Amino acid sequence: MSSAWSRIIIHVDMDAFFASVEELLNPEWRGKAVIVGADPDGGRGRGVVSAASYEARKFGVHSAMPISQAYRLCPQGIYVRPHGHVYSDYSKRFFQVLHTFSPLVEDLSIDEAFLDMSGSLHLFGTVEELGKRLKEEIFNQTGLKASVGIAPVKSVAKIASDLNKPDGLTIVPSEAVQSFLDELPVTRLWGIGKKTSVQLQKLGIHTVLELRRYPRDILEKKFGKMGIHIHKMALGEDSRPVSPEEEVKSVSNEVTFEEDTNDADFVRQTIFTLSEKVGGRLRRSHFRGRTVQLKIRFSDFKTHTRSYTLQESTHLTEDIFQTVEILLAEFLPLEQYVRLVGVGVSSLKNEAGAQLSIWDADNQKKLKMEKILDALQDKFGSNIIRHAESLPFRSPKKKNP
Repeated sequence: MSSAWSRIIIHVDMDAFFASVEELLNPEWRGKAVIVGADPDGGRGRGVVSAASYEARKFGVHSAMPISQAYRLCPQGIYVRPHGHVYSDYSKRFFQVLHTFSPLVEDLSIDEAFLDMSGSLHLFGTVEELGKRLKEEIFNQTGLKASVGIAPVKSVAKIASDLNKPDGLTIVPSEAVQSFLDELPVTRLWGIGKKTSVQLQKLGIHTVLELRRYPRDILEKKFGKMGIHIHKMALGEDSRPVSPEEEVKSVSNEVTFEEDTNDADFVRQTIFTLSEKVGGRLRRSHFRGRTVQLKIRFSDFKTHTRSYTLQESTHLTEDIFQTVEILLAEFLPLEQYVRLVGVGVSSLKNEAGAQLSIWDADNQKKLKMEKILDALQDKFGSNIIRHAESLPFRSPKKKNP
């Protein structure tokens, strides 16, 4: 396969990480249905599945599934409680390998990361050899297998790594990106959750090809910024860089729920309130930022961070929230209970140096209203006036696992 690679973005995802570590430590479990999670208690247990081996998945067991349901599907499985400190040790070995390939490593979770290998192909010969070398080195240093996707942009690389699991290597050169995407269902795209998928189906959109051909202006009218985002994903347009670490200068807020919840509306409302707080702190300190980040931690303590870099910096609550809402869509529907959410903005610059002339009149009006709200809150307290989206702040719906 020959191709001119302007960017080489790699997504690496360890295969059934927790379960694979358990099999490595207990070789007699290999080839059997290994399920990591809560105690099933003979089918009466509470809690969820943290990870399932591929043998367990053949019975329909998957991560985030209630452990009682997993037991009903696979009572003969090997059930084991999570060993977080052990997984952390193997994760460190995994990331040490990645850093020997590139200094540009962006961790997404304990077992998943992006690498930017642009300009380094001469060290390996071909993209295929690069992918094989990476997988081999991960196996040599950890004893574990990983699936790798290679593409010119992050969103396509992430899809590619998931297509041929386990132990997969999928390469999508620039000239093949569109044909690769067109055949996929829209649910494969980053940012399309269950609700958005249903709305797209009502428009007759089922595949990426159908989404790509749909007028972007109509998608924007129906879905707002989300419409623009998913249309860009359908075209393979994704200029986001691989960010090794969060900028030192950042503003963020997070909250740990009193009770874990899978009430998506409550989580979304919480995220709006956090966006409101972060935006207010930015405006009061006269900063704006381009990179918006979502942090989400589930009931098994597995934490994910997702970020998106805007074309222009902002400190408007609405801009921050709409961006985080796009990032949240990747995790919807919430099949697993959420313990913590956080919102952050980085890549900051002082407002005094900003070119306000590029802002349109609508944004100027929004900024004026935001500053009036800030002033009232400073004088009378944070609860004296709020955005309508964050009121009333209700308790989550009770849902049985």
